[in-house]
Amino acid sequence: MQTEIIISGFGGQGVLFAGQLLSYAAMDEGKDVTWIPSYGPEMRGGTANCTVVIADEEIGSPFVRNPEAAIVMNLPSLDKYEPLIKPGGVLVVNESMVNREPVRKDIKVVRIPASDIAEELGDRRMTNMVMLGGLLANLPVMGLDAMERTLRGHMPAKMAKLLDANKNALIKGAEFKV
Repeated sequence: MQTEIIISGFGGQGVLFAGQLLSYAAMDEGKDVTWIPSYGPEMRGGTANCTVVIADEEIGSPFVRNPEAAIVMNLPSLDKYEPLIKPGGVLVVNESMVNREPVRKDIKVVRIPASDIAEELGDRRMTNMVMLGGLLANLPVMGLDAMERTLRGHMPAKMAKLLDANKNALIKGAEFKV
């Protein structure tokens, strides 16, 4: 089994961290994994995306053309990645930042007011974790328990105070199972 995922948004939305965390969780679960970040020169406010490939065996190529799933944090990301998702795949949309409905009918669309939920949790920086929780609830690549263990094991020490908030954000996002 091989699962390809794209996570995309503006720089500063935690896109790369979400992909990195997903990659660490897959490695911790004994999977083969690749993570490729990409961002514009302006960083915050510019475009940012990453691809994550998770497999049970050696990965032939880390490049992703037609992913099984995409997390899109903003409208430009929806416009760019919705057409690329494989039929039957999963599209997780931050409806707090996207003002149109996805048009594809051959994919599972998960709409989450992730930025609003993160603000309710007390920190807009949790938006990425809300979206990741929504993805994991709708794509059987790994469970939330694996992500929670990974948060504990890989969160930088200076961010340890956010551990519980990140776990809560994952759980809130997972409530959006379609």
